[in-house]
Order: sequence, then C-alpha cells, then structure tokens
Amino acid sequence: MDSTLPATEDGKTESASARRAPWRAFVPLWLMCLPAFLLFVALVLVPLLMTLVLSFYRFDPASGPIAAFQFGNYAEVLGSSYFHAIFLRTFGIAFLVTLLCVVIGTPEAYVLSRMRDPYRSMFLLVILAPLLVSVVVRAFGWSMLLNSSGLVNQAFALIGLGPYKLEYTTFAIVIALVHVMLPFMVIPVWTALQKLDPQTENAALSLMASPATTLRRIVLPQLTPGILSGSLMVFGLSASAFAIPGLLGGRRLKVAATAVYDEFLGSLNWPLGATIALLLLVANLIVMLTYYRVLERRYTRSLG
Repeated sequence: MDSTLPATEDGKTESASARRAPWRAFVPLWLMCLPAFLLFVALVLVPLLMTLVLSFYRFDPASGPIAAFQFGNYAEVLGSSYFHAIFLRTFGIAFLVTLLCVVIGTPEAYVLSRMRDPYRSMFLLVILAPLLVSVVVRAFGWSMLLNSSGLVNQAFALIGLGPYKLEYTTFAIVIALVHVMLPFMVIPVWTALQKLDPQTENAALSLMASPATTLRRIVLPQLTPGILSGSLMVFGLSASAFAIPGLLGGRRLKVAATAVYDEFLGSLNWPLGATIALLLLVANLIVMLTYYRVLERRYTRSLG
C-alpha cells in the first residue's frame, strides 16, 4: 500500500492535518465564544423575550396581569397624547444632551490631544472623574446646587438677580445629563484624534491653507467616526436614563424610563410598563440606526 501523500500543484505534499487546519482553528474559537454567547442570551435575550410576552398580557386591577394575547397596551400607548408627550420629551432631552456634548466634548478632546504629560493625564482625570461617582450622588449634588437656596441662586442673589426655579425643570435634567455623559463623547473623539498624523496638518499649513480650512478639511473628517460613536452612546444612554430625570425632574416632568418605573412599581400595571419599555427600545434603535446611516453616508461621500 502506497503511503505517500498527494502532491499539490507546486510539487509540495499536503498532509491531512494541514487540510483540517481551518476546522481545528475554527472550533476552539467557537468554543471560546460560547460562554459569552450563553451569558448574553441569559441576561439580555431571555429578559427581552419575557418582557415582549408580558406586553401582550391584560391587566386587571383586582387580580393583576392576566395571560392573554391582545394589543390593547400598544393601542393605549400609541393612541394617548399623554404618552406622546412623554416620548417627545424623552427624545428631545436626549437630542439636546447629545448636541451639547458634541459642542463641548469635541473641542475638549482636541485640546486634550494637543496637551503634553503630565497635564494630559491631569486633564483626562478631570474628564473621567464623574464616572467614579455614583449617578445618584451626582443627581443629589446637582439638586443641592440648583434648588431655590442652592449655590447657583445664591450667586444670582449677589448680583441682584433671582431666585430662579431651576430644580424640577428640563434645564436641570439637561445640565446634569451633560455632566454625566460628557466623558462618553470626549473619549471616542480623543481616540479618533490619536490616529491623525500631526504632519498632515503641518503639510496643509505649509501649502498656505488657513487654520480654519485645515480644521474643516483635515481634522473634522478624521473626527467624524469618533463623533458618530460618541453621539450614539450619549443619545442611547440619555434616552434611557432614569436616576437623573427621576430626581431632578420630579413627578411632573416624566420621561419614558420614569413612566416605566411608575407603571411597574406605582400602579403595578406590568403589561403597560413592559409595553412602554419595548416601544422605547424600538424607537431608540430606529433613531440611532437612522442617525448612523445618514452620518455614515455623508462621511463616505466626503472621503470620495
């Protein structure tokens, strides 16, 4: 029996183990991803599926949720002007927070990229410091600053102004959310700037381009991926924020997350709360995916 292996086109023999090498490389990788996938299914997909099923239940004030397949909860939310106002307020606040984070965070990231150590490390620590404090603690801190006898109104009183009602307003929610979400904008933009070669800017300036033209034609196109990823994170987190709108918005200024909380723990109407949560998720995904597609198309067109 001839034990020689078949020869390839270039005259080299190909062993059976070499032919099976791609499968041997794929199976261990698949097995390594399996625990993370199972964890994702158990902690994300299964709760979402249970919430979806619960949204079709019927609520009875006497006996609670009753298993039934009906669309009454969706009809109530989609057909009520009360919930329309809540969703409009939610996404309006998220859009405003995202816009302010882009306007404030992009220059901060640019300045950070031009700093030298140890000032860069100190400035980065200042930017990341809010993430080291609990959101509830930060919300209470802003509450003490913005209430009628807080430091902000005391500063206005020194110049003969005020007092102003700042707490339990949309202004308070937006300011606190910008303070919380700003690091999620600065870090992606700063990371994108690390890939920018400083010699490119010097070359544009040496070719008699003005600093404004260099910033618009050289720097900003390179920042677009960082701004895109940062704004997506800020918008998604702001639209689903609960602690800051709940503590600084009060009972009057409800957003979608606080409405879900009230339905689950206030009126115990779990099916309606699940419906609001799912509609918030779907609306959030639609807005974020549309925003991503539009900016990605403009970024690709700008690069030719």
